Amino acid sequence: MLGNFSIRKIILMASDMFIVFLAAVLSNFFLSLFGIACPEGRLLFYSVAVDVVLCFLALFAAGVYRIMWRYVDKRCYIKCLAGTTTGTVLSCLVLVCFGYSLPLVFVITRYMICNTGIILFRFLFKDTFLVIADSAKTGSDKKRTIIIGAGQASRMIISEIQNAVNEGRADNIDYIPVCIVDDNAELTGSQINGVRVVGTTRNIVSVCEREKIELIIFAIPSVDEDERKKILDICSETKLPIKVIPFLSQMIFDDNNTGILSQVKDIKVEELLGREPVTFNREEVMSFISGSTVMVTGGGGSIGSELVRQIARYSPKQVIIVDIYENNAYEIQQELVMEYGDSLGLVTLIASVRDYDRMSSIFDQYRPDIVFHAAAHKHVPLMEDSPQEAVKNNILGTFNMATLSDYYRVRKFVMISTDKAVNPTNVMGASKRCCEMIVQYMSQQKDVYTDFVTTRFGNVLGSNGSVIPLFRRQIESGRPVTVTHPDIIRYFMTIPEAVSLVLQAGSMADGGEIFVLDMGAPVKITTLAENLIRMYGKVPYKDVEIKFTGLRPGEKLFEELLMDEEGLKKTNNKKIFIGNQIDIDEDDFINKLSVLKQVALDNNEELTVACLAGMVPTFRHKEFKNITMAG
Repeated sequence: MLGNFSIRKIILMASDMFIVFLAAVLSNFFLSLFGIACPEGRLLFYSVAVDVVLCFLALFAAGVYRIMWRYVDKRCYIKCLAGTTTGTVLSCLVLVCFGYSLPLVFVITRYMICNTGIILFRFLFKDTFLVIADSAKTGSDKKRTIIIGAGQASRMIISEIQNAVNEGRADNIDYIPVCIVDDNAELTGSQINGVRVVGTTRNIVSVCEREKIELIIFAIPSVDEDERKKILDICSETKLPIKVIPFLSQMIFDDNNTGILSQVKDIKVEELLGREPVTFNREEVMSFISGSTVMVTGGGGSIGSELVRQIARYSPKQVIIVDIYENNAYEIQQELVMEYGDSLGLVTLIASVRDYDRMSSIFDQYRPDIVFHAAAHKHVPLMEDSPQEAVKNNILGTFNMATLSDYYRVRKFVMISTDKAVNPTNVMGASKRCCEMIVQYMSQQKDVYTDFVTTRFGNVLGSNGSVIPLFRRQIESGRPVTVTHPDIIRYFMTIPEAVSLVLQAGSMADGGEIFVLDMGAPVKITTLAENLIRMYGKVPYKDVEIKFTGLRPGEKLFEELLMDEEGLKKTNNKKIFIGNQIDIDEDDFINKLSVLKQVALDNNEELTVACLAGMVPTFRHKEFKNITMAG
């Protein structure tokens, strides 16, 4: 019963009226002990009755019953003083109007006892009985919560919580709103539905410590990215779990979802990347994709499947998924069939880009207009142990796809690369750099029909090769989070951003370009791990250990997005740049590629790495730092 705010308000009203009544009785008793004349009989009865009614009405008008007990503070006490003062004055005037008068000493004594009782009751109840009431109401699983932002979203959250409590639905609520912070300093000291604004975002850390906060809700859905990043950085200093209200455009209100609490989500790691999401020209992509037959190799992977999803939105004539792994291919196939039925003209084929004859028959049968080449081995440590497989799949597979694309007069060929291709120190990165060289080699051929283009970006959050899924599995299983080095940094982007870049690059390409995304500041992997642990409501190094395992073979402390000799050229999109094409010595390149192919097919690991080092001048492998090849 005490958990219901309306019941508690009635209890408080009744208590105040009893205190006013008791103040009159005690005043009369104490004054009579000293022989001071006091009202008796009918006068005492009338004065008590009038005082109780008018003091209650004055307290009600002052708004003291609209304040939740846990938020009682000096402002509330001032309102109580104002209410009792007004009620006392009015009661004396009413009695005078009816021909009665009270001794001044009695009025003053009663007034002082009344104020003391009303304020003391609130003070004691807040620190004692309220604890019991909250325990009965909420249980131990409800977290003391600070809300960032004093706008409409904050008001809706608090109202929804209070309504749930009033209606006996407290079990559905996970939060106890304790206070609010807002960067509008003029709001400090004000209240929203009884919850006080205690400062600005600069005070978040100190407020959380003082109020024993257990959870932060970021409730400013319309804030710009720079301000959002700044505030979230401050919140991360508290080492508390953070939940966010989504952007206004992402919020859903319909017949089945009318509240805002259901839309409070865990903060996403990508919200800490430190830059705005990349935006693209949808009309250009539409004209590029619409009515075309589009092939996606590696179409079941994290990047490939998102490519297929986004391509499907632009009305292609037909979509062809090619993947060697049947489970992934099946999953994206079923997803698209459920979404589009037969309207997409979807074809899902199990095939390897290594198999030239199989790929040639697919090209011959479906005659794609656009090819997105996403198929690749990309796990750095695994490719260090099996370099010949990186060459077979990444390099030879790319060469097969590129030559077939030109032969079958594909309009555009878009190859997906990685920042690890820049000055590579591992086999995977060197193989992808060689793939970039293949694309540039094809683009500079005479009478080439196909526009060949490379897209290069950093690590993709949530992809199969990303650290995030690994970190999540480690945290959820109660194991230490493993980071290779305390200072290792990486560029990051989201899967939808990466795919949007690929589509935009394809629409902009003239042939031979390397499109590079401005990915903002690099992110420290250790910080990423710490933030992810906090998202689970745990404390890094205390609840979850972070274990540094040492750099893996071929791993760099930092990645680069552009080779020194490439330079940069702006595009119409301020976030996308073009690296200048580097001339390839065609005869030398083909000779070295033939040798590399043969040693890889012979499964000679050592020679494979040596030949790869000879093909890629910037490759600095630990065992072949100064290798050169004559061909």
